[in-house]
Amino acid sequence: MIYDATDLSLPVAVAVAAFLLLGATLALIGAIGFLRLPTFYERIHAPTLGTSWGIGGIMLGSMIFFSVASERLVIHEILIGIFVTITTPVTFMLLARAALHRDRSERNPKVPGKETGEAEV
Repeated sequence: MIYDATDLSLPVAVAVAAFLLLGATLALIGAIGFLRLPTFYERIHAPTLGTSWGIGGIMLGSMIFFSVASERLVIHEILIGIFVTITTPVTFMLLARAALHRDRSERNPKVPGKETGEAEV
């Protein structure tokens, strides 16, 4: 049986609210960084904050709320965190490599050089 959110005790409600606010704040910081950073290569790093740490805070708040509300341990949200943690860096790495290849083939002068020690794409 799932209880209403108004039936939660004060410490549980505070913990859920704190984790949700933390996750939402980190997601907001990632979104603002995505908008404010000037180049694609700098901008690619900002969303990782929102998707990894932001989803962690929201996931913990959700796990606490539904574990207390349903009176059983609810941890299936961990799968969401695992999938996001695995897929986000891989996606951003592929996007960065594709942009790097495109910029190098177009001989863009603002592209990072090969002297930084990165492998040939």
